[in-house]
Amino acid sequence: MLGLIIVAAVATVEGGEVTYDGRSLIIQGQRKLLFSGSIHYPRSTPEMWPSLITKAKEGGLDVIQTYVFWNLHEPQKGQYNFNGRADLVRFIKEIQAQGLYASLRIGPFIEGEWNYGGFPFWLHDVPGIVYRSDNEPFKVHMQNFTTIIVNMMKSENLYASQGGPIIVSQIENEYQLVEPAFHEKGPPYVKWAAEMAVGLQTGVPWMMCKQSDAPDPVINTCNGMKCGESFPGPNSFKKPWMWTENWTSRYQAYGEEPNTRSPQDIAFQVALFVARNGTFVNYYMYHGGTNFGRTTSSYVTTSYYDEGPLDEYGLIRQPKWGHLKELHAAIKSCSNPILFGTQLMFSLGERQTGYIYRRESGECAAFLVNNDDTKTVVVPFQNSSYELSPNSISVLPDCKNVAYNTAKINVENNTRSITTGMKFNGSEMWEEFRDIIPTFAQTSKRSNTLLEHMNTTKDMSDYLWYTFMYRHESSNSKAVLKVDSAGHALHAFVNGVLVGSTHGSHKNTRFTLENTIPLNEGNNNISLLSVMVGLPDSGAYLESKVAGLRRVRIHDIQDFKDLTNYSWGYQVGLLGEKLQIYLEQASSKVQWRPFTSPNPLAWYKTSFDAPAGNESLGLNLGSLGKGEAWVNGQSIGRYWVSFVTSQGSPYQTWYHVPRSFLKPTDNLLVILEEENGSPLGISLDIISTI
Repeated sequence: MLGLIIVAAVATVEGGEVTYDGRSLIIQGQRKLLFSGSIHYPRSTPEMWPSLITKAKEGGLDVIQTYVFWNLHEPQKGQYNFNGRADLVRFIKEIQAQGLYASLRIGPFIEGEWNYGGFPFWLHDVPGIVYRSDNEPFKVHMQNFTTIIVNMMKSENLYASQGGPIIVSQIENEYQLVEPAFHEKGPPYVKWAAEMAVGLQTGVPWMMCKQSDAPDPVINTCNGMKCGESFPGPNSFKKPWMWTENWTSRYQAYGEEPNTRSPQDIAFQVALFVARNGTFVNYYMYHGGTNFGRTTSSYVTTSYYDEGPLDEYGLIRQPKWGHLKELHAAIKSCSNPILFGTQLMFSLGERQTGYIYRRESGECAAFLVNNDDTKTVVVPFQNSSYELSPNSISVLPDCKNVAYNTAKINVENNTRSITTGMKFNGSEMWEEFRDIIPTFAQTSKRSNTLLEHMNTTKDMSDYLWYTFMYRHESSNSKAVLKVDSAGHALHAFVNGVLVGSTHGSHKNTRFTLENTIPLNEGNNNISLLSVMVGLPDSGAYLESKVAGLRRVRIHDIQDFKDLTNYSWGYQVGLLGEKLQIYLEQASSKVQWRPFTSPNPLAWYKTSFDAPAGNESLGLNLGSLGKGEAWVNGQSIGRYWVSFVTSQGSPYQTWYHVPRSFLKPTDNLLVILEEENGSPLGISLDIISTI
């Protein structure tokens, strides 16, 4: 047989109880073949963490991987939060309690479809700052936060070198994608970040994903759906092959069709990665969870990676969970040859390849690969014949018997069952408060130009009012309003009446509202509400990105007026937001009235008792348009039901209500509805699988 022989490197990198060589991570002196899954602590609740980790362990995982969320932990400079869903230490200790390892992706830039890529917005106002470059102001703050997290983990003895579960950490995130944009400021930053991280002396290795020139001893790793095919390997024969993100589907944006990925395709790529020398594979996401509150990035849905092996509610999704569990067991049965044997690759046909791992003791494991998408083939191997389905890999733990084939599902499907629970369909159940539409005279912040949205709100609200007074001299009551915006949605009001709404999209954030509007003769109050749906999370020069209104014009009879540089008034946020009327103790700050009819910018509230049982709960918001919902003062996230896909349906209708958000009785539900949706179609439903 002709082929390529690859022998594991024997040189190791010292630095504590976790080291590595060219074959794998080495924990307490033992090479390890590891399967990992991403579960992000703030995208679920502390009450859910034990069950999620248990199900991941039962699915054959050895490691739980998570990002660290800087803007969650330091929302204001020097003010830290590690409570509730932000209790990182509690999450890591729960992983440890269940006998699993942890992979800690500190970043602190994470992207992750998380608001502003994980950066707190106060960074934007640091003088002279340029994110993710050889820039002293940025490096000072990045090093400070990274050091705080590392020292917190050390103080709790959570690194494996201290007997804890953390076996590897990550600095930066997919930097190679933006590095060319920073020119001469890019490579020095990579070198500095690596040296800074290693200098913190955690006793475990550091990694950089999508960074082929990661400086030694930092390990460069692969992200993507097809790392089994695409990863060229680490940049040193002394480093192990690691796959940091194996996408189990894709994140979802409002208005886009659902993204799915078959368990067969996932399994094929994992088996191929291992066959080619891989010994660490992480599923992103194993459990995606929920983007509670305002945590999601631009246009991303509140439900996150619902198509993972564990769905948004933490329920097992079959056959994905079971098919991967069987894959893990089959590959683990090959551990000794993979970790300690010699690898041989050889041809089995035009589009068929074989990989053997063989030890001197005679232990042997094989992977037989069929890369043909359409044909089933029979291949000869060691005096036997093996039938390989199209686009499949057979795993032979003893080089004889097939223990697993990536294309053959042996697990029964399950489906999500939604049972209507509590209906809120009586008008007498609801009270309403219509938010104030400010006029130019009512705003205190003024400017003679259009202000940039993010720099004005400082991410304290999704909403920014742009107001101006317009004098209409003609008796003709019609004019055309044209507004160019850079994100993400826009509602236009003339003299307190909604005259038009529009929005951009995930792929095209810039859009234009052009509407004929009614005008009174004389002065008219025009109020434009710019709405963000998460801040951007990626790209070079994130600190320089813009949003909000960019140009405003009115075509009034024969007069075309550009009002971009005009006398503008501004208000950050809505009155109901400022008063926090979604909180029980603040609800009395406004005058609530009995519900009469749907209106834009309306707040609706009701109370309810918790449904009996422990089943997962989803709030059906299908009768609404766009806004945000709170249960007992905790935001279950933004909703945008009116932004439909090309098939005419919303991607997300049900919004997760964790049981831990509820009291036995008298729970407060508050809805902020931007459009004309009605609360009378809302129901709290039971979510299960059958």
